[in-house]
Amino acid sequence: MSTVKEAVEVDVPVHTAYNQWTQFEEFPNFMEGVEEVTQLDAQHNHWTTKIAGVRREFDTEIVDQLADERITWRTTTGDTQQKGTVRFERLDDSHTKVELVMEVEPSGAAEKVADMVGTVDRRVKGDMRRFKQYIEQHGEESGAWRGRIRPGDSSDPGDSAGPLL
Repeated sequence: MSTVKEAVEVDVPVHTAYNQWTQFEEFPNFMEGVEEVTQLDAQHNHWTTKIAGVRREFDTEIVDQLADERITWRTTTGDTQQKGTVRFERLDDSHTKVELVMEVEPSGAAEKVADMVGTVDRRVKGDMRRFKQYIEQHGEESGAWRGRIRPGDSSDPGDSAGPLL
């Protein structure tokens, strides 16, 4: 399993950066190779990606989420195996550090070669730069989800997680 780590400083308040990151269906706007993300409920997303001509579909589960601080996820289905955390650090009233740490297990021969030559690392770095451009150009989030998911929460957090916005 390979670990990828990247951080960017964005020129928006921490709540704006965090709120935008909770809009998973917007990820194709700044993540290369992500064709679609469908939010199934507060904890689960279905992803469709196409990288180097290979289409993959997989599901992810959010296992820990705390507003303005972090979102941690893992894959639950599909050939793609990954887990990670994105952290948000308030630098001042209008600047935020967004740090992504992700572990990826390449599934096929092409993915293993791509991982060995640093393609995954470059892609994540590019995605983080594009997120910075995306949120700074918009200046405000397109939506928000401020609920709390704790490790060990059931698949249906119900009212404790709050509504999807």
